[in-house]
Amino acid sequence: MPSVNVPGAASAPELKAHLAVPPVGDGPWPGVVVLHENFGLNDDVREHAERLAAAGYLALAPDLFTAGRFRCIQAGIRAVIKGEGEAFEDIEAARRFLARRPECSDRVGVIGFCMGGGFALLVASRGFDAAAANYGPVYGDLDERLRGACPVIASYGAKDRLIPGHGGKLERALERSAVIHDFKQYPDAGHSFLNRPAVGPLGPVMRVTAGVGFHGPSAEHAWTRILRFFDEHLREAPEPIR
Repeated sequence: MPSVNVPGAASAPELKAHLAVPPVGDGPWPGVVVLHENFGLNDDVREHAERLAAAGYLALAPDLFTAGRFRCIQAGIRAVIKGEGEAFEDIEAARRFLARRPECSDRVGVIGFCMGGGFALLVASRGFDAAAANYGPVYGDLDERLRGACPVIASYGAKDRLIPGHGGKLERALERSAVIHDFKQYPDAGHSFLNRPAVGPLGPVMRVTAGVGFHGPSAEHAWTRILRFFDEHLREAPEPIR
């Protein structure tokens, strides 16, 4: 079943989650934890998990707002800014749940969007094997926060007016670091360009005033990079031909 409960979290006895399993083969497959944006675990995020499953990854999208949306949004924002909080224990519970499944290989990555992208960067040095951060906010001493990080791929929009300058700050920190990375800022994209959140009539307003909205060409290019990056860093190297 795609709906599962993840034990061992800090914010709730169990986290609700969506588990997407590759449709072909028996595994084991590399795993990916999928971290949602401020809209929570919605159909859009489930589609991201299913896309990863179709590419051959066991994908788990935990609901970081299981304990209550308002309280968890506030706590999540504070955790991204401070680099500490219950959300990190919840993400670790999701990573551990995925890694312990028999159909999961011994390599697990993380991908996040907006708030989840900020978390993906912050947990890159906490047991994951590859991290994909999409327009994640960055705060604090990035040189310190990236120390010991796994390989990182990051995608930002040049027209993003919600977190202006954050992509450039991350790019410079990645260039200073010894972290394997792939960074790209898309000139025609804004914030949330990989997502199709259900914002109703506010969509056009958000696009104009805040630079928020889906941008198909940038999204498809970013997905191509992400899947290629994950293939390189999460899949087992093939045995040499003798």
